[in-house]
Amino acid sequence: MNAISEQGLKAPTVKLLINGQFIESKTTEWREVINPATQEVLARVPFATQEEIDAAVASAKEAFKTWKKTPIGARARIFLKLQQLIRENMGELAALLTAEQGKTLPDAEGDVFRGLEVVEHAASIGNLQLGELANNVANGVDTYTLLQPLGVCAGITPFNFPAMIPLWMFPMAIATGNTFVLKPSEQDPIVTMRLCELALEAGIPAGVLNVIHGGENAVNAICDHKDIKAISFVGSTKVGTHVYNRASLAGKRVQCMMGAKNHAIVLPDANKEQTLNAIAGASFGAAGQRCMALPVVVLVGEAQKWIPDLVAKAKTLKVGGGTEKGTDVGPLISCAARERVESLIERGIADGAKLELDGRKPQLAGDYAKGNFVGPTIFSGVKPGMSIYDIEIFGPVLALVPAADLDEAISFINDNPNGNGTAIFTQSGAAAHKFQEDIDVGQVGINVPIPVPVPLFSFSGSRASKLGDLGPYGKQVVLFYTQTKTVTSRWFDDNSTGTLNTTISLK
Repeated sequence: MNAISEQGLKAPTVKLLINGQFIESKTTEWREVINPATQEVLARVPFATQEEIDAAVASAKEAFKTWKKTPIGARARIFLKLQQLIRENMGELAALLTAEQGKTLPDAEGDVFRGLEVVEHAASIGNLQLGELANNVANGVDTYTLLQPLGVCAGITPFNFPAMIPLWMFPMAIATGNTFVLKPSEQDPIVTMRLCELALEAGIPAGVLNVIHGGENAVNAICDHKDIKAISFVGSTKVGTHVYNRASLAGKRVQCMMGAKNHAIVLPDANKEQTLNAIAGASFGAAGQRCMALPVVVLVGEAQKWIPDLVAKAKTLKVGGGTEKGTDVGPLISCAARERVESLIERGIADGAKLELDGRKPQLAGDYAKGNFVGPTIFSGVKPGMSIYDIEIFGPVLALVPAADLDEAISFINDNPNGNGTAIFTQSGAAAHKFQEDIDVGQVGINVPIPVPVPLFSFSGSRASKLGDLGPYGKQVVLFYTQTKTVTSRWFDDNSTGTLNTTISLK
């Protein structure tokens, strides 16, 4: 935890949300929220006490008694209102996000918009939370299922999407009748809190949505709390594995979306300019701080001659503050993140990869000279065993790998343990079909570099990138946030004598 600077002591404090009230924490442990482009202290965030965490869960538990009985149409109307409020406040939300996270304003708007799509989907809950009915399964007997809410659920969200991922979580959990305790990233919670303000304005009752802040102790408290029934997590593999194991042992339902090392294959027949643009945006956009970023590109055959073109395209990208017009690559989230990425670039050189473009220490003027900037960086000749391939860099670093043909490229990707997303660039329908059939990765793009599905579907990362059977948002998350109850019923006429045999015959 960072020591609070003199500037930080004067900064506003981020509040907790407990039982419908934004309250000042009584903690003695704080962290500064810092603008990564300028090092300006924006706020102080509290590390909630155990008593405050318990109060948030108790509030959610009490609210569940009435919220679970709220008509489904009433729940849906809240999210219709929330999506309207998010649209009306899009500019403010994007500005808050850019200030604390560093993304460019267009990218920040995209972050909010992808979350907004899930809010819109939550407003369709009347068509999503449907059970099944089998009439007359035996003589006079009907069987049907109910999808009932679990109770208090919790979400733990990362720094890289402080609007989208909270909106992946609490709208669907609440729309299905649960109550929620959210722990946003302590590095950039401001836009998340503004979204929660809008959620209350939209009509979410007191106690249905609660927010606590903190680090490892808060995560463990959520994993251990006996009244929390399910946890959704997005973040690093190390923390996600810890959350899954600890919470599962505590008897909770858990879904963890974790680290990645996404690959794209480029075939020589691909549309060159469109492919170069797609790779540049997917590899270097958001400073590479996306679990669905594109850090590895496999160049097949003659496509290996495109390396100078990729370098030239990357050189056209502007590095700078997210509020500056024309900026393509903003800062990394922290000084520590910048130092880590720079050290991995050094290790890539030491491991023998060829540094085609060095983005370290870009020259920026004014306040941005203090920012956490790394420009687009490209290595060629990358192989397994090199740190820049084996480790998720989470920075604007692209590794280029050669392959003789499509089969070799597919095998190379399938040998990597991660399975979040992958893509192929080609104009061959046969090649694209072979790729989608043979590739062992959960989310596949065909001439689409970041194949994150819209909320009608679910985020379907796989293998080492995911723990838990059901993904966030879409149809899968309705099953995650509900318990299926099967009811078998039989009714008798007033004159019926019934039977002494209570076993239902299926003959």
